[in-house]
Formats: sequence, structure tokens, C-alpha cells
Amino acid sequence: MGDGGYKPYDNRNMEKPLSNCEAFMTLLKCVIGTGILSMPLAFKYSGTVGGVVMTILCTALVIYGMQLLIKCMVESSRRNKVGYMNFPDTMVFSFSVGPKCCRYISEGVGCLVDIILCIAHYGYNVVYHVFVAIHFKELSDIYITSSDLRVVCAIVGLLCLPLFLVRQLKYLVPFSIIANVLIYLSLCAICYYMIKGLPSLGEKRMLPLNALDVPIFVGIVMFATSSVGVMLAVEAKMAKPALYLGWHGILSLCALFVCITNIIFGFLGYWRYGDNIAASVTINLPAQDIIAQLTKLGIAFAVYFTYPLSGYVPIEIIINHYLNKNNQLKHPHMIEYILRIAFVILVTLNAIAFPNLGPLVALKSAFYITIRMEDLGGNYSRIYL
Repeated sequence: MGDGGYKPYDNRNMEKPLSNCEAFMTLLKCVIGTGILSMPLAFKYSGTVGGVVMTILCTALVIYGMQLLIKCMVESSRRNKVGYMNFPDTMVFSFSVGPKCCRYISEGVGCLVDIILCIAHYGYNVVYHVFVAIHFKELSDIYITSSDLRVVCAIVGLLCLPLFLVRQLKYLVPFSIIANVLIYLSLCAICYYMIKGLPSLGEKRMLPLNALDVPIFVGIVMFATSSVGVMLAVEAKMAKPALYLGWHGILSLCALFVCITNIIFGFLGYWRYGDNIAASVTINLPAQDIIAQLTKLGIAFAVYFTYPLSGYVPIEIIINHYLNKNNQLKHPHMIEYILRIAFVILVTLNAIAFPNLGPLVALKSAFYITIRMEDLGGNYSRIYL
């Protein structure tokens, strides 16, 4: 047993810690993004009443899983007498002190967590990339000239590169604030279009048509609600991490805000467009309307500013967990810049090869179900700690 008097929070050394407000804004921007624009599609599969109830349940599940995971990480840090243990190291330690049948695979579990997080956030960036390219193309077709979506994807890759070279999470906070303002102004504008000409609510389904629609709904809500890697990164970078958890913590307040926003947006979107709803509700907006065009542009830039936040996670994992785990690199910053450039190039090539937003969102949704189950299942070992 570790020393019960050791306090990990008092032994963290952050170079540039986040304040509570900065943590909230960063977390909010990370969660509110392309996912919320697919919430009306989720309600198409769940119905109105089913969508409200299941959105609350899914959000509660996400926050419960994250609370368990972070508490487990703090407890592992206390027992090992270190200031901070990351997700993979916590999984390795938990399995190593768990049932005997699990101890043999402890090292492999840590590597598996890294792989899943990297793939998940890489997928996030591909979705963001395609989303921004689609909306830029729509406006380009109207005001400049008809263009190939793949060419626009390449241009977006060049635009994302300077922003992605920002290394410190703290320096991304201003971009998060701008993105939050843009996306909430855009969401208000979209709500205006959704409220106009609402049909009778009685025409809409209240519950899912069949059981097969429920997993699709859950996947979209998970995609719209959580970003595991960034949630952990924000907690790790906070000046007062003890205020992150609990009923009134930063994480819970952000989740409540996001849950209410998702319900309102999903409900209104399905009520307005019904079964004709697109993968992103912005596609349903009138193409020639100037306010709709400004709305699409605002959301596109908001998602663009989210690009480095999501990409921060895999870069940090690759550098700190593998390439420079023991601070053996002579030029770590140069290596990180090269890795960041390579990451953007790879994401851009992926977006060019598969520029279809619908299947990408579905694939990301499937990954998030996996990650949430890992959060819940991986914490069984707290029984043995």
C-alpha cells in the first residue's frame, strides 16, 4: 500500500498551467464541435422523447467513466508517490496489481491505450479537415469558381499547418475562446433557421423505430459529447486539478452545459427537418442565403481552430511516451515540429483519399463506444488497489 499522506496534486510541476477559466474554455471548445451538428441526425434514429432521455443517460455515462478514470489515475499516482500518472501508465499499474490472469498483459494494455487514443484523435482531425473543406468548397463554388473537394482539402491542410505548430496548450486558449464565440453565434443562427416553419411535433417519432437504431444514436452522442484525450490533457495541465472533478467541478459543469446544448439542438433539428436531416445540419441550410453562408463560414473557422487541440493528444503520446520518454533526445523540439508537420500531411492525404463526411462520422462514433467501454471496464482494478 502507498502512503495515504502523499498528495499527488501538491507534487505536480506544470511549466505553463491552465487557470480554471482557461481549462473550462478549452474543454468546452474541444467537446462542442462537429458532433453537435450531427445531433439532429441522432434524434432521427431515437425519436424526440427517446433522444432527450438517452442523451442525458449517455452524457452521465461519459462523465461517470471520466470521473472513475481520473480518480484511478490520482490513486495510482498516490501509491507510486509521483505527481502525475498518465492514462497508459495507470492502466499498466492497475492491471499489474489486479487479478493474476491480468498481470501478464499489463504492459500490452498500456500500449493498446496509446494506440486507441492516437487513432481516435487522428480520426477526429480527419473529420475536422473534411468538414472545413466541405464548407469552404460550398462558399467557393458560389463566389469564386467550382472546385474539386480534394483540391480544397489540400488547401485546408496548408492552412492548418501554422496553427498546428503551436506546441503549448496554454497558447491555444485564445483560439479556443474565438472558436467558442464563433460556434455559439453560428448555433444561434442555425436555431433561427430550424425554428422557422416548424411542422407539427405530432408528425415526429417519439421513440426509435427498432433496436438497431439505438447503437447509431449512442455512437453519434458519444462522438458529440466526449474527447477522452483532451479531457485528460486539460486535467493534467490545470493549476488546480482538484477542482476538475466532483458535482461542481469543471468537468461536470462543462458536461451539463454540453448536454443541454445537445438536447436543444438535436430536438429542434429533427423537429424541423425530420427524416430529411443531413449528416451535418449545416448542409440543410439554404445555400444562397447570406446569413446561412456566414453561419457555415463561422462554424468552419471554429472547427479549424479546434484542429490543434485534437492533434495535441497523439503528438504528446508519441513524443512523451515513446520518442522522448527518458528525455534522451538532443533536439526534442525539432523532432516534435517534424512530427507535427508529418501528422498534418498524413491527415490531409487521408482527407483527400476519403472526403465523405457521413462514413467518417460513423467510423468515429464506433471508436468512441470502444473508448468509453475501456474507461469503465479499465477501472475495475480500483477494487484491488
